[in-house]
Amino acid sequence: MNDAGYHGPDLLDPRDRGLQYGDGLFETMAVRDGRIPWLAYHLRRLRAGCSRLRINPPRTVELRREIAKLAAGQSRAIIKLIVTRGIGGRGYRPDPSAPGRHIILRHPWPAHAYVREHEGIRLRVCWTRLAVNPALAGLKHLNRLEQVLARMEWRDDSRYQEGLMLDVQDRVIEGTMTNFIIVRDGSLLTPELTGSGVAGVMREIILEAAARQGIPCRVTALALPDVAQADEVFVCNSVIGIWPVVALTRQRYPLGPMTRQLAAAVEARAAGGRLG
Repeated sequence: MNDAGYHGPDLLDPRDRGLQYGDGLFETMAVRDGRIPWLAYHLRRLRAGCSRLRINPPRTVELRREIAKLAAGQSRAIIKLIVTRGIGGRGYRPDPSAPGRHIILRHPWPAHAYVREHEGIRLRVCWTRLAVNPALAGLKHLNRLEQVLARMEWRDDSRYQEGLMLDVQDRVIEGTMTNFIIVRDGSLLTPELTGSGVAGVMREIILEAAARQGIPCRVTALALPDVAQADEVFVCNSVIGIWPVVALTRQRYPLGPMTRQLAAAVEARAAGGRLG
Protein backbone atom coordinates (compact mmCIF):
# COMPACT_ATOMS: atom_id res chain seq x y z
CA MET A 1 0.00 0.00 0.00
CA ASN A 2 1.33 3.46 -0.81
CA ASP A 3 0.43 7.00 0.22
CA ALA A 4 -1.64 7.55 -2.92
CA GLY A 5 -4.31 5.13 -1.73
CA TYR A 6 -3.49 1.95 -3.61
CA HIS A 7 -2.96 -1.69 -2.71
CA GLY A 8 -2.12 -4.21 -5.40
CA PRO A 9 0.64 -5.34 -7.74
CA ASP A 10 3.34 -2.80 -8.49
CA LEU A 11 2.84 -3.47 -12.20
CA LEU A 12 -0.29 -4.69 -13.97
CA ASP A 13 0.60 -7.73 -16.06
CA PRO A 14 -0.69 -7.18 -19.64
CA ARG A 15 -1.79 -10.82 -19.64
CA ASP A 16 -4.26 -10.18 -16.82
CA ARG A 17 -7.71 -11.32 -17.95
CA GLY A 18 -9.32 -8.31 -16.33
CA LEU A 19 -7.40 -6.13 -18.77
CA GLN A 20 -7.70 -8.52 -21.73
CA TYR A 21 -11.40 -9.40 -21.46
CA GLY A 22 -12.97 -7.49 -18.59
CA ASP A 23 -12.92 -10.85 -16.81
CA GLY A 24 -13.61 -9.81 -13.25
CA LEU A 25 -15.75 -7.94 -10.76
CA PHE A 26 -15.56 -4.78 -8.71
CA GLU A 27 -17.07 -3.15 -5.63
CA THR A 28 -17.25 0.59 -4.96
CA MET A 29 -17.58 1.40 -1.27
CA ALA A 30 -18.12 4.52 0.82
CA VAL A 31 -15.77 5.22 3.74
CA ARG A 32 -17.30 6.99 6.70
CA ASP A 33 -15.13 8.00 9.67
CA GLY A 34 -12.56 5.34 8.89
CA ARG A 35 -15.02 2.49 8.32
CA ILE A 36 -17.24 1.09 5.58
CA PRO A 37 -20.80 0.70 6.90
CA TRP A 38 -21.86 -1.78 4.22
CA LEU A 39 -18.67 -3.82 3.94
CA ALA A 40 -20.35 -7.14 4.75
CA TYR A 41 -22.87 -6.57 1.94
CA HIS A 42 -20.09 -5.79 -0.56
CA LEU A 43 -18.01 -8.81 0.35
CA ARG A 44 -21.03 -11.09 0.24
CA ARG A 45 -21.94 -9.83 -3.24
CA LEU A 46 -18.31 -10.20 -4.35
CA ARG A 47 -18.19 -13.82 -3.17
CA ALA A 48 -21.47 -14.58 -4.94
CA GLY A 49 -20.19 -12.97 -8.14
CA CYS A 50 -16.93 -14.93 -8.00
CA SER A 51 -18.95 -18.11 -7.57
CA ARG A 52 -21.12 -17.35 -10.60
CA LEU A 53 -18.12 -16.51 -12.78
CA ARG A 54 -16.02 -19.34 -11.28
CA ILE A 55 -13.23 -16.97 -10.29
CA ASN A 56 -10.99 -18.05 -7.43
CA PRO A 57 -11.75 -15.29 -4.88
CA PRO A 58 -9.26 -13.58 -2.57
CA ARG A 59 -9.42 -14.50 1.10
CA THR A 60 -12.01 -12.43 2.96
CA VAL A 61 -9.72 -11.94 5.96
CA GLU A 62 -7.00 -10.54 3.71
CA LEU A 63 -9.43 -8.21 1.93
CA ARG A 64 -10.80 -6.89 5.21
CA ARG A 65 -7.29 -6.15 6.49
CA GLU A 66 -6.21 -4.33 3.32
CA ILE A 67 -9.44 -2.36 3.05
CA ALA A 68 -9.21 -1.34 6.71
CA LYS A 69 -5.70 0.05 6.14
CA LEU A 70 -6.90 2.23 3.26
CA ALA A 71 -9.99 3.38 5.16
CA ALA A 72 -8.15 4.25 8.38
CA GLY A 73 -8.06 7.96 9.13
CA GLN A 74 -10.41 8.90 6.27
CA SER A 75 -13.47 10.93 7.28
CA ARG A 76 -15.09 10.47 3.85
CA ALA A 77 -13.57 8.63 0.89
CA ILE A 78 -14.33 6.01 -1.75
CA ILE A 79 -12.63 2.63 -1.95
CA LYS A 80 -12.78 0.54 -5.11
CA LEU A 81 -11.99 -3.16 -4.98
CA ILE A 82 -11.25 -4.91 -8.29
CA VAL A 83 -10.97 -8.70 -8.56
CA THR A 84 -9.84 -10.36 -11.79
CA ARG A 85 -9.46 -13.97 -12.83
CA GLY A 86 -5.73 -13.34 -12.93
CA ILE A 87 -3.11 -14.01 -15.56
CA GLY A 88 -3.98 -16.20 -18.52
CA GLY A 89 -2.67 -17.02 -21.95
CA ARG A 90 -4.15 -16.01 -25.28
CA GLY A 91 -7.71 -17.21 -25.87
CA TYR A 92 -10.99 -17.07 -24.04
CA ARG A 93 -10.79 -20.37 -22.15
CA PRO A 94 -9.41 -19.68 -18.67
CA ASP A 95 -7.24 -21.86 -16.50
CA PRO A 96 -9.61 -22.98 -13.71
CA SER A 97 -6.72 -23.27 -11.26
CA ALA A 98 -5.34 -19.77 -11.88
CA PRO A 99 -5.29 -17.64 -8.73
CA GLY A 100 -7.41 -14.51 -8.91
CA ARG A 101 -5.85 -11.10 -8.38
CA HIS A 102 -7.17 -8.04 -6.61
CA ILE A 103 -6.46 -4.32 -6.56
CA ILE A 104 -7.76 -1.81 -4.01
CA LEU A 105 -7.87 1.92 -4.74
CA ARG A 106 -8.85 4.90 -2.58
CA HIS A 107 -10.41 8.01 -4.14
CA PRO A 108 -11.47 11.36 -2.63
CA TRP A 109 -15.10 11.98 -1.74
CA PRO A 110 -17.05 13.78 -4.53
CA ALA A 111 -17.73 17.43 -3.72
CA HIS A 112 -21.18 17.42 -5.35
CA ALA A 113 -22.67 14.58 -3.28
CA TYR A 114 -24.24 16.69 -0.51
CA VAL A 115 -26.02 19.12 -2.87
CA ARG A 116 -27.55 16.36 -4.98
CA GLU A 117 -28.64 14.42 -1.90
CA HIS A 118 -30.58 17.39 -0.51
CA GLU A 119 -31.74 19.23 -3.63
CA GLY A 120 -32.37 16.29 -5.95
CA ILE A 121 -31.19 15.60 -9.48
CA ARG A 122 -32.45 15.73 -13.04
CA LEU A 123 -32.42 12.61 -15.23
CA ARG A 124 -32.36 12.07 -18.96
CA VAL A 125 -33.25 8.88 -20.83
CA CYS A 126 -30.14 7.45 -22.47
CA TRP A 127 -30.13 6.36 -26.10
CA THR A 128 -27.68 3.54 -25.36
CA ARG A 129 -29.53 0.33 -24.53
CA LEU A 130 -28.49 -2.48 -22.21
CA ALA A 131 -28.16 -5.94 -23.71
CA VAL A 132 -30.23 -8.77 -22.22
CA ASN A 133 -27.99 -11.54 -20.88
CA PRO A 134 -29.23 -13.56 -17.87
CA ALA A 135 -25.76 -15.10 -17.42
CA LEU A 136 -24.37 -11.70 -16.38
CA ALA A 137 -27.50 -10.02 -15.02
CA GLY A 138 -27.12 -8.64 -11.52
CA LEU A 139 -23.31 -8.91 -11.48
CA LYS A 140 -21.05 -5.90 -10.99
CA HIS A 141 -18.64 -7.20 -13.61
CA LEU A 142 -15.85 -5.25 -15.27
CA ASN A 143 -17.57 -4.96 -18.67
CA ARG A 144 -19.02 -1.44 -18.37
CA LEU A 145 -18.86 -0.27 -22.00
CA GLU A 146 -22.63 0.21 -22.17
CA GLN A 147 -22.41 2.60 -19.22
CA VAL A 148 -19.38 4.35 -20.73
CA LEU A 149 -21.27 4.98 -23.98
CA ALA A 150 -24.36 6.14 -22.10
CA ARG A 151 -22.36 8.55 -19.94
CA MET A 152 -20.79 10.07 -23.06
CA GLU A 153 -24.23 11.16 -24.26
CA TRP A 154 -24.23 14.35 -22.21
CA ARG A 155 -21.51 16.68 -20.97
CA ASP A 156 -23.44 19.43 -19.18
CA ASP A 157 -23.70 18.11 -15.61
CA SER A 158 -25.54 21.24 -14.54
CA ARG A 159 -28.47 20.18 -16.74
CA TYR A 160 -28.54 16.42 -16.06
CA GLN A 161 -26.79 14.60 -13.25
CA GLU A 162 -27.62 11.00 -14.19
CA GLY A 163 -28.97 9.00 -17.12
CA LEU A 164 -31.74 6.40 -17.06
CA MET A 165 -30.91 3.25 -19.02
CA LEU A 166 -33.40 0.94 -20.73
CA ASP A 167 -32.74 -2.50 -22.14
CA VAL A 168 -33.15 -3.48 -25.79
CA GLN A 169 -36.81 -4.30 -25.04
CA ASP A 170 -37.38 -0.75 -23.71
CA ARG A 171 -37.75 -1.86 -20.09
CA VAL A 172 -36.44 0.55 -17.47
CA ILE A 173 -33.42 -1.02 -15.75
CA GLU A 174 -31.14 1.42 -13.90
CA GLY A 175 -29.09 4.60 -14.03
CA THR A 176 -25.61 4.68 -15.52
CA MET A 177 -24.17 4.36 -11.99
CA THR A 178 -27.26 3.85 -9.83
CA ASN A 179 -30.25 1.66 -9.18
CA PHE A 180 -33.68 3.12 -9.87
CA ILE A 181 -36.74 3.09 -7.58
CA ILE A 182 -40.16 4.71 -7.85
CA VAL A 183 -42.89 5.30 -5.28
CA ARG A 184 -46.47 4.78 -6.39
CA ASP A 185 -49.58 4.54 -4.21
CA GLY A 186 -47.50 4.06 -1.07
CA SER A 187 -45.38 1.21 -2.47
CA LEU A 188 -41.82 0.93 -3.72
CA LEU A 189 -41.30 -0.46 -7.20
CA THR A 190 -37.87 -1.25 -8.61
CA PRO A 191 -36.94 -2.92 -11.91
CA GLU A 192 -36.33 -6.66 -12.01
CA LEU A 193 -32.74 -7.47 -12.98
CA THR A 194 -33.08 -10.95 -14.44
CA GLY A 195 -31.84 -9.91 -17.89
CA SER A 196 -29.48 -6.99 -17.25
CA GLY A 197 -28.44 -4.46 -14.67
CA VAL A 198 -26.53 -4.52 -11.39
CA ALA A 199 -28.09 -5.77 -8.15
CA GLY A 200 -26.86 -2.89 -6.02
CA VAL A 201 -25.92 -3.03 -2.36
CA MET A 202 -27.87 0.15 -1.54
CA ARG A 203 -30.91 -1.18 -3.42
CA GLU A 204 -30.82 -4.23 -1.12
CA ILE A 205 -30.43 -2.05 1.97
CA ILE A 206 -33.34 0.20 0.97
CA LEU A 207 -35.63 -2.75 0.33
CA GLU A 208 -34.68 -4.10 3.78
CA ALA A 209 -35.37 -0.71 5.40
CA ALA A 210 -38.73 -0.44 3.65
CA ALA A 211 -39.73 -3.93 4.78
CA ARG A 212 -38.86 -3.05 8.39
CA GLN A 213 -41.13 -0.02 8.19
CA GLY A 214 -43.99 -1.94 6.64
CA ILE A 215 -43.67 -0.28 3.22
CA PRO A 216 -44.79 -2.64 0.44
CA CYS A 217 -42.01 -3.39 -2.08
CA ARG A 218 -42.23 -4.97 -5.48
CA VAL A 219 -39.46 -6.00 -7.90
CA THR A 220 -41.16 -5.88 -11.27
CA ALA A 221 -40.88 -4.98 -14.94
CA LEU A 222 -41.11 -1.21 -15.42
CA ALA A 223 -41.51 0.92 -18.54
CA LEU A 224 -41.38 4.68 -19.05
CA PRO A 225 -45.19 5.06 -18.74
CA ASP A 226 -44.91 3.53 -15.25
CA VAL A 227 -42.30 6.11 -14.33
CA ALA A 228 -44.54 8.89 -15.63
CA GLN A 229 -47.21 7.78 -13.13
CA ALA A 230 -44.86 7.71 -10.14
CA ASP A 231 -45.49 9.84 -7.07
CA GLU A 232 -41.78 9.97 -6.19
CA VAL A 233 -38.60 8.82 -7.92
CA PHE A 234 -35.09 8.30 -6.60
CA VAL A 235 -31.79 6.67 -7.54
CA CYS A 236 -29.31 5.05 -5.20
CA ASN A 237 -25.95 3.41 -4.79
CA SER A 238 -23.72 2.59 -1.85
CA VAL A 239 -21.59 5.73 -2.28
CA ILE A 240 -24.26 8.39 -2.77
CA GLY A 241 -26.98 6.76 -0.70
CA ILE A 242 -30.25 8.15 -2.07
CA TRP A 243 -30.58 10.98 -4.58
CA PRO A 244 -34.17 12.20 -5.09
CA VAL A 245 -35.13 12.74 -8.72
CA VAL A 246 -36.91 16.06 -9.26
CA ALA A 247 -37.17 15.78 -13.06
CA LEU A 248 -36.93 13.17 -15.79
CA THR A 249 -36.49 15.21 -18.97
CA ARG A 250 -39.66 17.40 -18.77
CA GLN A 251 -41.54 15.37 -16.14
CA ARG A 252 -41.38 16.85 -12.62
CA TYR A 253 -41.41 15.00 -9.30
CA PRO A 254 -41.54 16.24 -5.71
CA LEU A 255 -38.95 15.68 -3.01
CA GLY A 256 -41.45 13.30 -1.47
CA PRO A 257 -41.97 12.08 2.09
CA MET A 258 -41.20 8.42 1.46
CA THR A 259 -37.89 9.26 -0.21
CA ARG A 260 -36.95 11.42 2.78
CA GLN A 261 -38.10 8.73 5.21
CA LEU A 262 -35.98 6.05 3.59
CA ALA A 263 -32.98 8.37 3.24
CA ALA A 264 -33.18 9.12 6.97
CA ALA A 265 -33.41 5.40 7.81
CA VAL A 266 -30.36 4.57 5.67
CA GLU A 267 -28.39 7.50 7.11
CA ALA A 268 -29.21 6.46 10.69
CA ARG A 269 -28.13 2.91 10.02
CA ALA A 270 -24.89 4.01 8.32
CA ALA A 271 -24.03 6.41 11.14
CA GLY A 272 -24.61 3.79 13.82
CA GLY A 273 -23.34 0.70 12.07
CA ARG A 274 -20.11 -1.11 12.68
CA LEU A 275 -17.45 -2.00 10.13
CA GLY A 276 -19.13 -4.57 7.85
